[in-house]
Parts: sequence; C-alpha cells; structure tokens
Amino acid sequence: MTLLQTIIISIVEGLTEFLPVSSTGHMIITQNLLGVPQGDEFVHAFTFIIQFGAILSVVCLYWKRFFHIDHPPVPADEKSTFKRIIHPVRFYWLLFVGVLPAVVIGLAAKKSGLLDWLLDSVWVVAIMLVVGGVFMLFCDKIFNKGKEENLVTEKRAFSIGLFQCLSVIPGTSRSMATIVGGMANGLTRRRAAEFSFFLAVPTMAGATLLDLLDLLKADGSWASAHNLTMLAVGCVVSFIVALLAMKWFVNFLAKYGFKWFGWYRIIIGIIIIVMLLFDVPLNMVD
Repeated sequence: MTLLQTIIISIVEGLTEFLPVSSTGHMIITQNLLGVPQGDEFVHAFTFIIQFGAILSVVCLYWKRFFHIDHPPVPADEKSTFKRIIHPVRFYWLLFVGVLPAVVIGLAAKKSGLLDWLLDSVWVVAIMLVVGGVFMLFCDKIFNKGKEENLVTEKRAFSIGLFQCLSVIPGTSRSMATIVGGMANGLTRRRAAEFSFFLAVPTMAGATLLDLLDLLKADGSWASAHNLTMLAVGCVVSFIVALLAMKWFVNFLAKYGFKWFGWYRIIIGIIIIVMLLFDVPLNMVD
C-alpha cells in the first residue's frame, strides 16, 4: 500500500466508522477502487487495525465517562448491596455485558474463515448496503418510541450487543445495528448513538488485538518499516477524521434520523451492483 492509498482509506474509515453506512464496506470498496490487492494478510489486518484510531476518538470525546469522572450518583431505589457495589463501575459493566455476544459470534466467524471470505466479497457489501438502506428509510417510523427517561440497563445492553453481531456481515454497519438495537429497546436516537460509540471501544479494540496477534503469529514478512509506518499513519488520520465526524453525526441523527443515510446507502450500493453486473472494473488506477 502506498502513502496516498493509506491516507484515502483512513479518511474513509474515520468518516464512516460511526455513521450508519458501514465503514468496513466502504473500506473494501475504496481498496478495490484504488487497486489495493484483496486477500492479502496485511490488507485484512490494516482494515481492522486503523479502526483503533477511531476508537481513541471516542475515548477522547467522552473522556469523562471513560475515566469515571462524571458518573451519576447512586439512585435512591437501588437498595441492594450488589447494585450499590456495581454502580461505581456500572458504565464498564454495561459495556462488558454489551460486548459479550460479539465476542462469541466474532470469534466463531473468524475461526471458521467466514469473516475473511466476507471481507473479500464486494458483492456482499453492495447487496447489504442496499438492503440496509431500504430498512433505514422506515426504521425511524418503526422504532420511534424512545423516551428520555429510559436508560441503558443490563437487559438493553445485552440486546444491543445481539444486534451488533449483525455487523459481522460487511455492508451492514455496526453503528446502524447498535443504534437501531438501542431504539428497538426504547432509547432515544441520541442515547442509542452514544451507547453505540461507547460499545465500539471494547468491540473494535478486541478485533484490533486479534488481528495484531494473527500478524505476530505470521512469518513476519509484513513487518517492514513501510507497513508499520502505514499503520501508524492510518491510525492518526482515522483518529482526527472520526473525532470531527462523530461530533457532527450525533446532532444530525437526533434532528433528521436515518432517512438521508438510507438513500445514500441505496445509491452507492446500486452503483456498485451495476458495475459488477456489467463487468466494469472497480479499479480506478489501471
């Protein structure tokens, strides 16, 4: 991968990681457009590892929550000893509960080789972009019962975690799945979006760690100075771009909902499908 390819792909990652348009799907499409060879071990790992920059942007933007500075006081109705013990670390406890389904499903998909196969399929990405886009045109009307007084509980966190498992399919969008999961459980769009951001941290940190371990177990030929530099550049660029995109997205989603993202997904997905059907090369470089 060249420096220009790395920067472009990282910008796409930063822009789309927390938007309901599938960052992985967009990176796969972008890699094909730029002529980046698919199926390469380093390219697969790069796709996940640069998401670490986006993860850091969440911690940076919501640092008071992650470093436990502004946690709410113990509610008066929480009389039990267990609830009073767990309350000071409730934020982390809810993230733990929410990430459990993804750990099980994600590991199973990775060990079976299904995940690598899906990452190489532009067809899967294009179809899921359209399917998800059509769903997003109607999901605001279907899940419009969110109330401000509804908070994230263990049950809601686990349910949202189950929705997150859908994102193992490239083009689905982890962000869309978890936000819709939150809305389906009675959360407002804003609260569902923020919990989606929070849940991304342990989820993507785990995926990044697994890919790093896989690279370390390999023959080591990938660990050239060039590749390490590209990983570093990718993480920095995705961090900066994701930080800006995330702040904008929360306000936009709360005000306008999913409709515009749905139309965007449908248009992009149809364009890619048409190109594939008529054997139009995605590679813009050749």
